[in-house]
Amino acid sequence: MKTILYIIQKEFKQIFRNKGMLPIIFVLPLLQLIILSNAATFEIKNIKFGYIDNDHTSTSRALIEKFNASTYFDVLTDFPSEELASSAMLNGNVDVILEIPQYFERNLQKEKYNHLGVTINAIDGAAAGVENVYVTQIVQNFNKHLKVDLLQPSDLQIQPINIDTIPLFWYNKTLNYKTYMVPGILVLLVTMITLFLSGMNIVREKEIGTLEQINVTPIKKSQFIIGKLFPFWVIGMSLLTVGLIIAKLIFNVPMVGSLPLMYFYTSIYILVVLGIGLFISNFTETQQQAMFIAWFFTVIFILMSGLFTPIESMPKWAQTITEFNPIKYFVQVMRMVMLKGSGLMDILPQLLKTLLYAFIMNGLAVWSYKKTN
Repeated sequence: MKTILYIIQKEFKQIFRNKGMLPIIFVLPLLQLIILSNAATFEIKNIKFGYIDNDHTSTSRALIEKFNASTYFDVLTDFPSEELASSAMLNGNVDVILEIPQYFERNLQKEKYNHLGVTINAIDGAAAGVENVYVTQIVQNFNKHLKVDLLQPSDLQIQPINIDTIPLFWYNKTLNYKTYMVPGILVLLVTMITLFLSGMNIVREKEIGTLEQINVTPIKKSQFIIGKLFPFWVIGMSLLTVGLIIAKLIFNVPMVGSLPLMYFYTSIYILVVLGIGLFISNFTETQQQAMFIAWFFTVIFILMSGLFTPIESMPKWAQTITEFNPIKYFVQVMRMVMLKGSGLMDILPQLLKTLLYAFIMNGLAVWSYKKTN
């Protein structure tokens, strides 16, 4: 035990002696949490909106005013022709074009229906889908109020039947995207810092030549690995603590679940990440190699973790691959415990898979580490 404590003491001294590494460990993750949580939003705002008004009536102007009053659209200009509107979209000057047909108001009064043309720049398919929803909501709301205005006196006895839905939003009543994103970004930062540090740690010993000196000492392999990885486990738990404080104080993210349960799962998850980092370091000779390999796997894990895109929307083969993604389980657990108040039995499937992952990765890491006495 004393041997392990000496190695841990040595590692902490090396970490705090490296002045260039300290900001990377403690300052940059916190700045990333604050910046990314504000920048990574699913909301689409300041949509560049143009329109072609072929009717020029009070009804068409009232419809345009609905878009002008929306906080999502930035109404730019009235295009006199479809050719000019298409040219503006081609040049990237407009995202959505609404075309109001001729005799729009007259057809509504006589035939009680009409059609609107909507052209959306769909290079970004996800953004285009959201923009289409915004347009549809505004038109439907305008149409609902217009029905009452167009009723003739003879129709007043026949009142239109309206069926209203009353939505109830669980776990995120204000629909604040930060409530959804902050737990995921916190997972991302804990994962990246612990993976990169553990991946480069032993490689650094190789580069400066101290690993060979340690290998010829009577220190056992298990003692050496525990002593090397424990400081980064502590750093990972510390990052989680500071991240949770920022999430509560700055972003007011609700934490309705058990904090001890969250820390318990995180302590196991960090073992998985440290095992992966150690495994990478055993097969690389320079810190640059370790960094590139760690970054390669991190990008894949992040993109297929459900952090930014729902796993349910992925192809079946991709959903199968995500079963081997440890970040996926950490993201799920963080959101379940923090936002839903899930208990131990609720996260038990993720916990067991992560525990198995920790045994496998650390077993492979210990097996692949070659120590010569």
